[in-house]
Amino acid sequence: MRERVLEILKKTRDDIDYEKEQALIDDGILDSFDIIGIVSDFNEEFGVDITADDLEPDNFNNVDAMVKLITSLQ
Repeated sequence: MRERVLEILKKTRDDIDYEKEQALIDDGILDSFDIIGIVSDFNEEFGVDITADDLEPDNFNNVDAMVKLITSLQ
């Protein structure tokens, strides 16, 4: 799953080193438009329903947090 999450992220923005970044939201690396696309792709790819309640910075600051969110929703 982690590899697929990385593929989706790189499709959205390929100029970011997702393996190193730990504060994608807090540091303003990803913006709201990026997140909308990522959430849509995650919902479709993994059959989850990420809601407005899930759109917390902690859930999107790094790859591991995103994988944890998706896993918790499956």
